[in-house]
Amino acid sequence: MMAILEVHNLTKIYGKGESQVKALNDISFSVEKGEFVAIVGASGSGKSTLLHIIGGVDRPTSGKVFIDGTDIYSLNESQLAIFRRRQIGLIYQFYNLIPILNVEENITLPLLLDHRKVDKQRLHSIIDTLGLAERTRHLPNQLSGGQQQRVSIGRALINQPAIVLADEPTGNLDSKNSREIIDLLKYSNKQFNQTLIVITHDPNIALQADRVITIQDGRIMKDEVIRS
Repeated sequence: MMAILEVHNLTKIYGKGESQVKALNDISFSVEKGEFVAIVGASGSGKSTLLHIIGGVDRPTSGKVFIDGTDIYSLNESQLAIFRRRQIGLIYQFYNLIPILNVEENITLPLLLDHRKVDKQRLHSIIDTLGLAERTRHLPNQLSGGQQQRVSIGRALINQPAIVLADEPTGNLDSKNSREIIDLLKYSNKQFNQTLIVITHDPNIALQADRVITIQDGRIMKDEVIRS
């Protein structure tokens, strides 16, 4: 098996001198292709910082991140932006949709930014899977929260990225919508063999992953395989 993600000795320090905070303290782990990993921990434990560094959004103070063999922090800003768009699917708690674009345009945005052709078959397969076939021409403000989050999942999947990173993807949703969103993420993990890393404080979500990594004070406290 080849690791799709390798994290080596990741440290992130904010501030200087007395006010210095070590958000991440020498974290190392790897994730295999197709794995579904949940990262859990109390608020302020460093899990969102970790996700942002894996996702190429925030640079580490020291350490390395390899995604599909690429040392992402050896890339310059514009190379990293392109790599991120092509290889990393990001799903946030607050959907981050473009208000003037409809469902289909929001989903295909990463391809359009890249001047790449949209694979219509994949697009329709994703839209059907997400249950948005009747909504492709709707704008975000015409959708419910659950539907908007489905669109952001579609946007994360459209590129067939190396990894999908979801930061509290159900944080804004009621329990029914939360279950549906997690089911969709699990389905994409199985159906498309999509490597999935989900940050959550919800134990019910964590227990559906293949593996749970627990972070406390910027360190890995536990790394447990739940199902292999």
